[in-house]
Amino acid sequence: MAKGYWIGHITVKDPDAYERYKSANATAFEKFGGRFIVRGGRFQCLVGQSRERHVVIEFDSYEAALACYNSPEYRAAQELQTASSENDIIVIEGA
Repeated sequence: MAKGYWIGHITVKDPDAYERYKSANATAFEKFGGRFIVRGGRFQCLVGQSRERHVVIEFDSYEAALACYNSPEYRAAQELQTASSENDIIVIEGA
């Protein structure tokens, strides 16, 4: 079965509130088996536009990745995310 991934591109507007979001999202990621592959780090935008922060989270399946995003546990954390940052997030099936 193909793995599922969240790919997020983030601009943090309120660092303190964003830290609260990071603490709050741990419950959903643990429940659905999310593992951080990329969390910040150096990067170069070679084509197009970019945000200041990038995240890749791996799940055992595409379905698990979607279930996590749509879960009540993540929805509670997402309110903190929306208040603290601008985000582009996709869920994608791996090869």
